[in-house]
Amino acid sequence: MAAERGRTRWGLILPFLAVPVLVLGFLVVGMFLWALTGEDDPRAGGAAKVPCAGALAFGGAERPAGAEPHDCTVQRGIDTAYTAVLLMPRENVRYWLGHTYPGAPEPRTDGGSCGALCLEVTHENGLPGTAEAHVVQVKVEYVNAETARLRFSAFTM
Repeated sequence: MAAERGRTRWGLILPFLAVPVLVLGFLVVGMFLWALTGEDDPRAGGAAKVPCAGALAFGGAERPAGAEPHDCTVQRGIDTAYTAVLLMPRENVRYWLGHTYPGAPEPRTDGGSCGALCLEVTHENGLPGTAEAHVVQVKVEYVNAETARLRFSAFTM
């Protein structure tokens, strides 16, 4: 049987070839989209919520008396970084910093990006041996006359 002039047998075969190609294309696109949506997966480098006690312990600290923990996270990749935001009585901040990191330098009070107080502690200048972190940074902002906001960050390098 000869094909009609201008018509080939591909007209019958093409629909059968198109279906697997389209299915494979949708699978490949779906895999890429799935891989890009892992921002909440700490293994993928995204931040994940964690208990604040764990975030503080990574930096060799305990929760300050009277502190309300907020927004504690971990982010893992090449390095590990824990963060915690705490609201606590303003009058207890210096005592907690001195008691938690007794060998550390005095907190800076230069304002600006630092806030009211800043402290950076490493193993070389006062980080306790129990800390898994290599560096701890604490930034303190005064919310009002009674309350301070501590931004705690502990990370490896």
